Amino acid sequence: MLYQIYETQRAFIEPFAGFAQAASKAYSSPGSAWSSSPVSQRMAAGLDLVYRLSKDYEKPEFGITSVTVGATDVAIQQRIEVTRPFCDLIRFKRFSDEPATLEAMKAQPAVLIVAPLSGHYATLLRDTVRTMLQGHKVYITDWKNARLVPLSDGSFSLDDYVNYVQDFIRHLQGKYGNCHVMSVCQPTVPVLAAVSLMASRGETTPLTMTMMGGPIDARKSPTAVNNLAMNKSYEWFENNVIYRVPDSFPGAGRRVYPGFLQHSGFVAMNPDRHATSHFDYFKDLMKGDDASTEAHRKFYDEYNAVLDMDAPYYLDTIRVVFQDFNLVNGTWDVKSPSGVAERVRPQDIRTTALLSVEGELDDISGSGQTEAVHALCPGVDPRHSRHFEAKGAGHYGIFSGRRWRDMVYPQVHSFIAQHTPAATAVTQTKPLVVTAPAATAAPMKAAAAKKSVARAPVKAARPEATSAKAPVAAKSTPPAKAPVAVAARKTGRVAATAVTAVAAPSAPAAQKAAAPRAIPAAKKKATAKRAAAR
Repeated sequence: MLYQIYETQRAFIEPFAGFAQAASKAYSSPGSAWSSSPVSQRMAAGLDLVYRLSKDYEKPEFGITSVTVGATDVAIQQRIEVTRPFCDLIRFKRFSDEPATLEAMKAQPAVLIVAPLSGHYATLLRDTVRTMLQGHKVYITDWKNARLVPLSDGSFSLDDYVNYVQDFIRHLQGKYGNCHVMSVCQPTVPVLAAVSLMASRGETTPLTMTMMGGPIDARKSPTAVNNLAMNKSYEWFENNVIYRVPDSFPGAGRRVYPGFLQHSGFVAMNPDRHATSHFDYFKDLMKGDDASTEAHRKFYDEYNAVLDMDAPYYLDTIRVVFQDFNLVNGTWDVKSPSGVAERVRPQDIRTTALLSVEGELDDISGSGQTEAVHALCPGVDPRHSRHFEAKGAGHYGIFSGRRWRDMVYPQVHSFIAQHTPAATAVTQTKPLVVTAPAATAAPMKAAAAKKSVARAPVKAARPEATSAKAPVAAKSTPPAKAPVAVAARKTGRVAATAVTAVAAPSAPAAQKAAAPRAIPAAKKKATAKRAAAR
């Protein structure tokens, strides 16, 4: 019933929000008669604040159209790679027409960022994605608003979350051979479960796991969020915060934990801070401080946009993570898509390097909660296990803003690079230096071909032998050291080097080049024979 009341209230307020926006523009527009009033600036600022406090916030866009890779700006195309009823896997595809930049990007590792499903959209990690794109191929989970998912698509539980993550990891492994996984806040628990199950089955696990500000062990340094989840019973949550979606949405009748309740909880944690922020926004409007007002709008456009969570998933999380502590107690069983229950055993993880990140001032996931992952994974070699605490950073500071870019990202980038095998980069860049067939070398100038044959007449006379050795030379010898590469530099044909570095001249070309040396000998023999006949 509460959901219906809330939506009725929203429908009632919406016309007033539109009126406040229009009136604010009327008071601030230079061409308006109202703008000449002595109180016009104050009225415009006040009405704009009313509009923003009462408007409905839709899902934001990532809005990432370009990033800088090295010293080159590359274009970004956002596209859905895999779709599921409750989540899309989004890829941020990078494009450039610079050959060197393309080669560098192909050699960079693929990273799956698992965004939190805790009330906000994945766009909350916009800054995370934009920064990671500078040195990685980036994919992210984009969770859907449960009220938009029809009942015919079934329900969504914490077990389904774990299975989704496994599917996405396998998808990246199928494309790149392997990948890295990065989880922010809530998904640290299901991501650890997903990788644990893969390890227990003997599947290939990600090269690294980066756990950032998540409740791996919520018993350590409990915060206000933890206390609420631990001090109320499971039945209390089921009876007091779960409601059915109204008929006006595609997911009508679905049982959900509404986003507006989650948003109210966020605001209630720091009401003074939000009140001060809105008052500062009003004063900045009065002063005409466009930079500050725009920063405020961007933050609250994201912060106020919330989504509903399917009831089974939300209640499972309360029970497994915050009440029974099944992960740390070793009692968590996850059902596979086929319905088989499997025990989550983090101790089976052995080949995945582990990085944990915490914020010194995190008031959502307390100190030590994320670091606890190392004790759960004794099979990981200590040399491939690291913990980092970002000094002065709160919860959002470890994945967004200046501290993320200056303190946390360098640690993440270094850790991923350290555990990315060199063989991966060779495999990815190989197509750029692949040897062309002999026919491709034909367009070279005849003089360059003759010079090459003159220096290596034996090899020229046996092109089949040279061809048989070409693959080995391509793998073991850098292109710059190849004999033809040296000749190409001397003849000024550097552009042809990439495709002819290890290519032998064709048989016809070799015969033609060798013919001039054979003709004088034949003439000399014929002359001597005629002389003898005389």
